[in-house]
Amino acid sequence: MVSTVGSTTKVKPNENVESTTPDMSLAQAIHRMAVIVDGTLEDPAAVRLSPSLPETVMSQIVEVENPSLYRQLKETLLHSTSYTHAASLIDEVELTAMEASLQKTYEQLEAKVDEAKENAGDMEVLAARFEVARFAAKSLGKDMAYAAYDKLLALPKLSSGKIIDAVMECARVASFYSDTKKNGELVDKAVKLSNEAGGDWDKRNRLKVYSALNKLLIRDLKGAASLLVDCIATFSCNEFCSYTDFVIYAILTNILYLPRTELKSKIVDGPEILSIINDIPVVYKLVSALYECDYRTYLHTIVELQPILIADRFLQPHSGYILRELHVLGYKQFLESYKSVTLESMAMSFGVGTTFLDLQLSRFIAAGRLTAKIDKFGGVVETTRPDLKNSQYRDTIQKGDLLLNRIQKLARVVDL
Repeated sequence: MVSTVGSTTKVKPNENVESTTPDMSLAQAIHRMAVIVDGTLEDPAAVRLSPSLPETVMSQIVEVENPSLYRQLKETLLHSTSYTHAASLIDEVELTAMEASLQKTYEQLEAKVDEAKENAGDMEVLAARFEVARFAAKSLGKDMAYAAYDKLLALPKLSSGKIIDAVMECARVASFYSDTKKNGELVDKAVKLSNEAGGDWDKRNRLKVYSALNKLLIRDLKGAASLLVDCIATFSCNEFCSYTDFVIYAILTNILYLPRTELKSKIVDGPEILSIINDIPVVYKLVSALYECDYRTYLHTIVELQPILIADRFLQPHSGYILRELHVLGYKQFLESYKSVTLESMAMSFGVGTTFLDLQLSRFIAAGRLTAKIDKFGGVVETTRPDLKNSQYRDTIQKGDLLLNRIQKLARVVDL
């Protein structure tokens, strides 16, 4: 289903060996800890998460020595009525001592930068600056990390490749701390630099994943889908997410937009996806059931999908939207095969009651998501095929009226 802390991650060939700071798997684990502690994820076992995940996460934060993050999460745990291991948390004295040690290390790293400036060349200064920035990203918090990368990017004579590397690393810092706006700005900057400088294939490929995950965060699922499906066979972005999580994102976005034939070739029968179906049984069952028109399994699998969405930091903010779109997709595909169908027959196909189905269909029809109408007295759902020519005619008239209004406004300005 979803990868867990400490689980084995499938790695694609030619794995990127660049910096993996900050640890994005820790960011995912922190999210999962939060939804367990606040009760949003009612059954952690449904997504193979251990009840001891909070203790594991807090131990990992101690290992990477990030006292500010530890202090923030400690407050969350102490205010939770469901957390019963408060005594195991380290106290403020230890956190203060850790901060003092980190400050000393930071000063030593800055001293190495000054020494490189005096006694070495530009490459040594750059390497020392990267070391400071990565240390800040790992242990000193968001603001210190941003400042460290700003100093790195301010160095003279930086190659375009190193600039892109630094911007991508800073984008991961923004993503780690859920700074969506900053992450989007940095990813856009890196993509622009790569396009202008003709960045190497690996960077362009990894940037597709960065862009796709940023689009996921801002709910541009269609934009994310096309980028994700392009990278299924060439994924090399293990520093941002596991391959298992990446495939989940690719399937859940593309199921909503890919034509049936492409869904079959790229997703259902995709060799890379088939190689990990044991790790994603629910998600693969969902797409297979839709393709096979097994609507009963499809609708029931949507219920199983909910905890997977909640347990993922990229999908959880849009879980309600995704579940709704999956319902619409299933009903729309079913109704396309009929001019009319009884409510009872459709309910049997989906394995639900007629009252539940009537309520859902009426809501989607009223919202304009389904082109159908319900004959409640006769118990029949009638599909209404959209008239493409009339629709195009109405659009032309509306756009023509808008154009005339703008011309009239322009004419008045010119007369003045």
